[in-house]
Amino acid sequence: MAASLKAITLEGEKGTWTVFPGLDKGCGLCIEKCPKKCLSWSKTVLGVYGTPTVEANMEECIACGICEMVCPDCAIKVTKKK
Repeated sequence: MAASLKAITLEGEKGTWTVFPGLDKGCGLCIEKCPKKCLSWSKTVLGVYGTPTVEANMEECIACGICEMVCPDCAIKVTKKK
């Protein structure tokens, strides 16, 4: 699947996690900085340079937003549930 601007949103108990494959260059900073180690490389969705984009394991995600903060391309959006 080619990179697209269509967002992929996953919902979990703590919040929602969205990735924009058309912006994700596959640098891996989010995977490196995630305190719960719940991010991994997608096996099916490619980012802007044809590299795998990231996906979240929403059973483990605490919606802390660190991945969003460290992403240099604004490819991730995290919304914590109230």
